[in-house]
Amino acid sequence: VVGVRARLGVDHPLFQTQYALLPLMGGGGLLHRRQLALLEGTHPRLQAPASILPGVRDDAVYVAGVDLAGEAEEGLREGPAGLEDALLRGRKPRQDSTVVTIARLDFSGASAALPEPRIEVVEHLWRTGVPHHQLLGELVALLRDVWRCRRVLVDATGVGAGIASFLVRSLGPTVVQPFVFTTQSKSRLSFGLLAAVNAGRLKLYAADGSPEYRECRWELERARSAFRANQTMNFFVDPAEGHDDFLMSLALAVEAAAGYVPRAPRLARGRPME
Repeated sequence: VVGVRARLGVDHPLFQTQYALLPLMGGGGLLHRRQLALLEGTHPRLQAPASILPGVRDDAVYVAGVDLAGEAEEGLREGPAGLEDALLRGRKPRQDSTVVTIARLDFSGASAALPEPRIEVVEHLWRTGVPHHQLLGELVALLRDVWRCRRVLVDATGVGAGIASFLVRSLGPTVVQPFVFTTQSKSRLSFGLLAAVNAGRLKLYAADGSPEYRECRWELERARSAFRANQTMNFFVDPAEGHDDFLMSLALAVEAAAGYVPRAPRLARGRPME
């Protein structure tokens, strides 16, 4: 019980029902104030890993979650990302976005009781109104060439299946896993996100005043939960309030981290194990 509590957190719905034997009361806010505080990190946001510089080695493991905009929401635009994406969303609040969350895994604090890594969000890519076919090259460059992600979960629901298939071919099936949102799979995503938050393993980069950071925090603060039959849970932002692109991308990144298995250290040839 102590191990499960450390891994899931006392506020996790599964711990509440299966160990504390408490009923769930229909949902509400996904994260309360203490959980939002646990998400606050002190590490800086990064534009690229250190290994992109000549002669610099970076052994960190990076994973990513990709939440794709619906094709019906897309529209052409020109210019840089970031602030322009925020302005475009302000003019057309219903417009969906593609969001990529890049996270660094830290296994230094892992133990037998809590083997999962610390998940540090280090970068966001935010694109609004860009058709999928125009995003393909940028996504491949970001995930494969810049961050060299070891594992990527990409939304393959509906129109996302095409771009997910392209990423599988470009980065390989051992790296990219298409994720189809269903009642069961989204519930698993929500439980995984809550477990990482409750254990203090999930951290956002330090507040930098950027549109990406503000939007991510805004969605997390307004995220709702709804409990369903068969111990499943839905999570979302009310469409009347805004979007949940950053929320879903973050949850996909957490799931990508959960599926990564660290490589075993190699033994030198001819040397016995000590």
